Amino acid sequence: MQAILNGEKLAFDDFGAGPAVVLIHGFPLNRQMWTPQVEPLVDAGFRVVLPDLRGFGDSGGDAHGSMDRYADDIIALLDYLGIDRASIGGMSMGGYVLLNLLERYRERIRTALFIVTKAAADDDAGRAKRDSMIAAVQNGNQQLVADTFSGLVFAGTTAGKQPQLTATVRSWMEATSADGLIAALTAMRDRRDSIACLAGYRLPSLVIGADDDRAMPLEHYHALCSGLPAADCALIAEAGHMVNLEQPAAFNRALLTFLQRHGH
Repeated sequence: MQAILNGEKLAFDDFGAGPAVVLIHGFPLNRQMWTPQVEPLVDAGFRVVLPDLRGFGDSGGDAHGSMDRYADDIIALLDYLGIDRASIGGMSMGGYVLLNLLERYRERIRTALFIVTKAAADDDAGRAKRDSMIAAVQNGNQQLVADTFSGLVFAGTTAGKQPQLTATVRSWMEATSADGLIAALTAMRDRRDSIACLAGYRLPSLVIGADDDRAMPLEHYHALCSGLPAADCALIAEAGHMVNLEQPAAFNRALLTFLQRHGH
């Protein structure tokens, strides 16, 4: 499905009926990453909405990006679909969008699902890495992004055990447009720090981490768990940054246990 929202073509999937669950993909990925979650959520009585952020997957987009812009698009999609409130989850960069939504549109969020993400802004070294990657993409070296991230997003044993999965995820990275990459790298570099805001987010929250996450150090998982006043926390074993794909059964169990208690 697609709609013109905030002047841009946004692609999305909309499955099932019931209380809405919106899942926001990470960088440099797309909505296909949530495939293992759709059937279990729909079978449990939830409506599952999966957007492609602008510049990713089948959505259009230019090279100008900000977390405000991504968050505004999610709200425009909720309005388009007639959804007043939803459980909203974000993986990695999607979690940064979720934090922006909590800051600016908290009344639209029933529960917050933080998936291998963090509340802290980039430090100086992190911003410099974003700048370097932006420059590489602008100079025609998009491949650098897939080369860098495909080596970071899986647990150490996954490539040997699930080679088709690692190849599929890399193909999503390689398919992302240069404009989409530049916009997202800029948005991540410039995003606000949310650590001090966490104590004010009293809605039910779920924090999912992965014990072999080489892209998101576990200190950030612990910071969310300790900073959010009403957080359930699940650390999933033998998983990396693509936790929902590497260990879908354990991931879905944690997600459904939480949503069946708080997501209605």
